[in-house]
Order: sequence, then structure tokens, then C-alpha cells
Amino acid sequence: MTKLEKMGQKAVEASRITAKLKINDKNNALSAIARAIVDDTDKIMAANKKDIEAAEAAGMKEGLVDRLRLTPERIQGMAEGISKLVSLDDPVGEVLGMWERPNGLKIGQKRVPIGVIGIIYESRPNVTLDAFGLCFKAGNAVILKGGSDAINSNMAITKVIRETLEAGGLTPDCIQLIESTDRAVTTEFMHLSDYVDVLIPRGGAGLIKAVVNNATIPVIETGTGNCHVYVDATADFEMALNIIENAKTQRIGVCNACESLLVHKDIADRFIPLLAERLYKHNVEIRGDEKSRTIVPDFKTASDEDYATEYLDYIVSLKVVDDVDEAISHINKYNTGHSESIVTKDYDNAQKFLDEVDAAAVYVNASTRFTDGFEFGFGAEIGISTQKLHARGPMGLKALTSTKYIIYGSGQTR
Repeated sequence: MTKLEKMGQKAVEASRITAKLKINDKNNALSAIARAIVDDTDKIMAANKKDIEAAEAAGMKEGLVDRLRLTPERIQGMAEGISKLVSLDDPVGEVLGMWERPNGLKIGQKRVPIGVIGIIYESRPNVTLDAFGLCFKAGNAVILKGGSDAINSNMAITKVIRETLEAGGLTPDCIQLIESTDRAVTTEFMHLSDYVDVLIPRGGAGLIKAVVNNATIPVIETGTGNCHVYVDATADFEMALNIIENAKTQRIGVCNACESLLVHKDIADRFIPLLAERLYKHNVEIRGDEKSRTIVPDFKTASDEDYATEYLDYIVSLKVVDDVDEAISHINKYNTGHSESIVTKDYDNAQKFLDEVDAAAVYVNASTRFTDGFEFGFGAEIGISTQKLHARGPMGLKALTSTKYIIYGSGQTR
């Protein structure tokens, strides 16, 4: 039996224990972990510093370094996400419905843990805590495989969690971290179907494609974020500028950041110069179509590849469109099914956009940056699912459960 198989075996055993925990046991453990994470901020920061220094020495892009970086404020936010989970209802055991058949059988559907969840992720050490918290509250065990660039941070966070669980008399094996940075180990993990019930990749397009193409375990795909903001003819200019500034520049290295802009032709001459002025304050490079470049000649030329790109950088693509229909068509052609927004005062156009844009989250007059489990009231999140089976959008507790049918009889035979 390989080292990974032994981890899988431990996870299966831990999942059976975790599935039976009462709500108070889970909540008390989560509260203790939230406190311990904050108490050990200095240790976690010291480990993260090693990862940041290595990333910068390797020439990692600024947006990706930002994903990797932990600060006391971000660690506090991580702990708050776990604390938020404590206040949420336990999804395990929820009966979704009960009905009686003519033969007297009473049939119901009940929410149950999935079992063992595997997560492969890049750069973002906050995922280590978020993933554990959600999986644990939903009664699952989790095996984590983080990126080599965050290995020190992930090890430090996992150590805090496991020590806190053990101190509370709970099995620490409901969270295990694969510490090897060997790619062959990642491949082996993707084939651990005898032990892992579902695999969730979190990261760039390359990672997600590799997992989807190579895993023998069922995969929940959390996609990349080529997110758009469309400024309609009736949009309030100041609102639109504020939304775009936030969506593009607040954090460039996250999947819900805006990567592409669409502007209605009737307002393009007036709005685009204001847009350029606002984004140039943040040194954002704008790559525009022919119409937008006649308005602001120093825009770079946008290509079809630009319209399909998740930059994770201070770059944005821009296109002038004739109407809301063209905007929707463009978005549905180039988007990744993540988050899309329209800025408009036109109710009909807003409803049309909501109905026809094919994405996990569709906004009217708000930033795409809100696509997040914490912002949606789910506590932490396991990822943003861009597929359409089982889960879509921010994945909270219920997305980490399955269901089973429960049947009450009185001696019926068929």
C-alpha cells in the first residue's frame, strides 16, 4: 500500500466518524480552530513569508503573489469565515421531503455527507482552512493537495487544525495534507478512486483541465473567471465607473475580478474617456476594439484571444456593442460561466440579461466581486462551480452533501 493509499484509508475511517458527529461537537471544534488560527497568526505569517520570498525570487506575477500572500487581516478574515460556519444550520440529516405511496410505503429524501473529498488547489493558502471548515461541518473528511508555492503556509495552517482537533478529542485525520510537491504524486492522487468520493480542483485553467482530463474520480469543476461588466445605454456613469473600478482593481488575482468590458454604442463617446481616466489611475492596460480606439487612440488593439482571456493582471479588454443582445451574445461566446454584470436603468434589459446570460452568477448594478461564499452568506466556500451538475456558483455546505432515500414500510413486498 502506497503512502497516498494509507492516507485514503485513514480519510475513509475519519469520514465515518465525522459523519456521526453532533452539531455541537462540530461547532465547538470549529470555534476552537478559529481561535487557534488567530492565536497562531505569527507562526502562519512566518511560514507564509517563506512562500512569498520564494515566489518573488521565481518572478511570479503580482496578481498571483497577492493570491499567495497572507496578512493579519486576511488571517482574521479566514477565522471569521470559520466562525460564520458555526452559526449556519447543519445540512446533515435534513429531510428534503416525505411522501406516501398507495402501497403504504413512506419514502423520504435525506441529506447526508459525501464522504471523502479531495481538493487540488494553487497559490491560495486560505483554501486550506476554508476547505476543511466546509467539509467538516458537512460531515466529510478532506485530503488536500496544495501548490508547491504555498507549501509552507498550507503545512502551518494544517498543523494548527490537526492539533486543535486532537486536543478536543476528535480525529485529526478528517484533514490530511499531501506535503509532497512531486507532480507524480498529484497524478496518483487523481486516481485514488477507491478512497476519494469526489475531487474538486481550484486554480487556473491549466490545473482544472489537467484534473478533468486525468482524474478517475468524479470531478466538480470550479472554473476560471473571464467575467464581464456591460454598461448599457441608460447606465448611471458614476455607478458604472465605481463598479468597474472595484471589479477590476480591488484584487486582480481572483476569479471574480472583471476581465472584459462592454459599452453600448450610444454612450461610448462620453463614457469611454471617463473609463480610461478611472482605470489609468490604477495603471490598467486597456485593449480595445476599433470603435473604442477611435475614441481613445492609445488603447492597445484587442484580439479574439483577449476577449477569451482571464488576465489576473492589470489588463482589461473592451468592446463597443450595438445593444443588449449583442452584449449577451458576446458574453455567452467568450465567458467561462462564472460571473457577469449589467449596469442599467432599463428594467427590461436587466431582466433580459438575467434570463439569457449563461453564467453561475448574474448581476444587475453590482460588482462581480461579490461572487463569494462569505458574501452570499454561506460562510467560507469550497470554490465557484461553473459546471451545471450537482452544484453551480459558490459552493457552501449543501454543495458538499449528497442525499439518500429513506423508506419506512410495514411489511410490504413486491
